Amino acid sequence: MALLILTVFTVGFCMIARRLSSTVLTAPMVFIALGILFAETGFLPQADAETSLHLVAEVALILLLFLDAAQTDLSALRARHTWPLRMLIIGLPLSILLGTLAALPLLDGWPIFAVALMAAILAPTDAALGQAVVTNPIVPERVRRALTVESGLNDGLALPVVLLFASLTAQEMGQDDTNWILFGAMQLLLGPLAGVFVGYLGGKLLIAAQTRQWTSEIYEGIAAVALAGMAYLGADVIGGNGFIAAFVAGLSFGNVLKGRCKFVYEFTESDGQIVTWAAFFLLGLALVPEAIAHLTWPVFALILISLFIVRPLAIWLSLLGSDASPTTRIFFGWFGPRGLATALFALLVVQKIDHDFAKPVLFLAVNAVWISALLHGISAVPGAKLFAAKISKLGDCPETEAITVSAKPLITRHHH
Repeated sequence: MALLILTVFTVGFCMIARRLSSTVLTAPMVFIALGILFAETGFLPQADAETSLHLVAEVALILLLFLDAAQTDLSALRARHTWPLRMLIIGLPLSILLGTLAALPLLDGWPIFAVALMAAILAPTDAALGQAVVTNPIVPERVRRALTVESGLNDGLALPVVLLFASLTAQEMGQDDTNWILFGAMQLLLGPLAGVFVGYLGGKLLIAAQTRQWTSEIYEGIAAVALAGMAYLGADVIGGNGFIAAFVAGLSFGNVLKGRCKFVYEFTESDGQIVTWAAFFLLGLALVPEAIAHLTWPVFALILISLFIVRPLAIWLSLLGSDASPTTRIFFGWFGPRGLATALFALLVVQKIDHDFAKPVLFLAVNAVWISALLHGISAVPGAKLFAAKISKLGDCPETEAITVSAKPLITRHHH
């Protein structure tokens, strides 16, 4: 009966999804709330929900990283790479540093590496939660591209840092003797290598199959999903970072094919949504109720500081000296929602660190996700409208410059 109710609800949501897209209600908000409702009413057992969440969230993140990257035109990115590059190379480390400094007085009694671990988990942003902004045509295209590229890459770049601080936290408590320098180097070097190999080779093979008419669109889509998994699993086998591998594989695959695989553009706008919605539903079912029960004032304050001060300040500083206007810097700083990556990274490290800190880390991350889903969901549509109005008043500005180096847009999306 519970699954029947869930399917009926999903069908009903899809029937009014376009109408809801112009309101403050977003899909992550709705499905997290549904999961909480099921948990509180006992419709579905929570015993296995956390295991299912781990699997679904990981699959969703791998697919979104691969397919979003496959829609990125590298030639256009090279022409206008300044904003996302600065936000990744300067803004992401600054977010972790500032987040650690902000958390130290609020997480009293925590080891320094556990505090840094928490800051690293809260640093990456979520493309799924920001979809209401990055698919909104009233927001200048260059701004949407920068947010999409940043959210696509920062998950994979943050994970080695998360695992490093988890290892250091365990070492500090005498639980782990991992050579973290070697581990980090392998993650950052072997992951991209696996991604380039899988993506490039997969793209070339698909072109050869298309030329000889050995395949069709249906099977091309299955091949794309399999390539995403191959990149992730292949990197894991050789000691690389699977999430970085999935994103780099998508970049290689998409730029070899140059738009010749329609599935890449259609999946994230249709079938891929189901995986993402399922992850947010399971999050609400498995973890949010218990996390809310453990939400303390210091933790609540830390989450708000992370959303309202840490990221905005880090992004503002990272874009100093660029052609981004103050309005754009504020917009970038706010629209960095925490989502599946934050929840998944917390799930990945809870078994690596001391039990006394495992649950607090997990609950803090989960509370950050639902609070971010609520605040960023409510502000997405009005925020985009306000930003577009402010930018239009500026007239000729970098935010509205067209990319002319390629006939294909940097990020191609189908709007429904």
